Amino acid sequence: MRVRAFYLDIAHWAAEEPARWGPWAVPCPISDDEIHKAKERKRRKARMDQRTRERLPVLPILVSTTDRRRREAAGLLQAAGDTEPGELIPGTGGALRRAIPPKAAGHLTWAEETSSGRRRNLSYEEEEAFWAFAAIEVLRLTGVRNEELLELTHHSVTQYRLPATGEVVPLLQIAPSKTDTERLLLVSPELADVLSAIISRLRGPGGMVPLVAAYDVREKVWNPPMPLLFQRGIGSEHRAFTPTAIRRLLINALAATGLTNAEGEALSFSPHDFRRIFVTDAVMNGLPPRIAQVICGHKNIDTTIGYKAVYPAETIDAHRAFIARRRASRPGEEYRIPTEDEWDAFLAHFEKRKVSIGTCARAFGSPCIHEHACVRCSLLRPDPAPRARLAEIRDNLIARIAEAETEGWLGEVEGLQVSLAGAEEKLSQLDRGHGQHTAVDLGIPTMRGDR
Repeated sequence: MRVRAFYLDIAHWAAEEPARWGPWAVPCPISDDEIHKAKERKRRKARMDQRTRERLPVLPILVSTTDRRRREAAGLLQAAGDTEPGELIPGTGGALRRAIPPKAAGHLTWAEETSSGRRRNLSYEEEEAFWAFAAIEVLRLTGVRNEELLELTHHSVTQYRLPATGEVVPLLQIAPSKTDTERLLLVSPELADVLSAIISRLRGPGGMVPLVAAYDVREKVWNPPMPLLFQRGIGSEHRAFTPTAIRRLLINALAATGLTNAEGEALSFSPHDFRRIFVTDAVMNGLPPRIAQVICGHKNIDTTIGYKAVYPAETIDAHRAFIARRRASRPGEEYRIPTEDEWDAFLAHFEKRKVSIGTCARAFGSPCIHEHACVRCSLLRPDPAPRARLAEIRDNLIARIAEAETEGWLGEVEGLQVSLAGAEEKLSQLDRGHGQHTAVDLGIPTMRGDR
């Protein structure tokens, strides 16, 4: 996909600057068939579903840990700000001391660990904890793409008055991104609190959110200055967050949780994981897929369905429902509790499976079709221990056949020959089974130079 995007970019550039890019504009060597192979799509879908299944159950832990980390960082920064330089910061158990900030960072609050002397920038820690909390909350509550998150502005928060009741409903306007389709999302109370905290943090002395010019890494252009919601102060200026900065915030937030995957490695979240979790959780809780498609801005509903991870619980519930329907259509007599006599007969069947030359594998309740002539039965599992007895039975059958032929009892010869063939087949089974475990001498390998 990266190679195809590169060739597409060259084609677009060639249309704008033919003299420079025209010689390089050629068809992409990667065909559509290579991209849309069914087997690869299924494997990719399985990997994405497994990734979602691993992350959805631990999302509440990530959310609560991130919120607690934000509150603790804000409380520590407030306590340090009220402490004189050189004094111990209250509430830290004597572990932190207010440090004198460097001249170049006099506007920041610094602390020093009393045990190791390591200096910590409490202002930076509080800012990182807050923006990690804000990014995770907006991503999980809206399901927007990472580039859409970074393009949210103060003007994105709008309102709509319901014509029937006159109630004012807050909405979040998502700017056209991947599909060039603008959409509006309903702002929940939780999302409203997060957006309010972001705007309150960014507002300057005049009550306005600073205007920031952001670089579009996909279009390779600078966007005009806008009151972006995801911006931060660096030195004396404000700069927009980048996709790399969002990923770094997620990495640090996850490191604080200590979550691991099935292999014991540190669990990772990408911004797009929250989008898949949003769709899966919404559809599982009854949201129609068509509505989820509109919320996510997908052109095709198959894309929305593809985001939904199938859980084993759904499969188990569907299988149980199938069993319940099947039982309802069958006689209830088949599912009644067995009586004591029936249970004893069932256990007695397995006690009587052992015979002199092996074990009978006949199913419970089925008659013996060979009238207990076990050497003829294909369900007999011969036991290697009484092999000598089976060989004795074979020799006895040979002697009886010879006697019957001598005496002219031709009516018994045919039946004895069937029993003899069965006995020889059982001996062959024992020999084949014994041969599977015999040792084979493979010899000792030698180097070519030793020949």
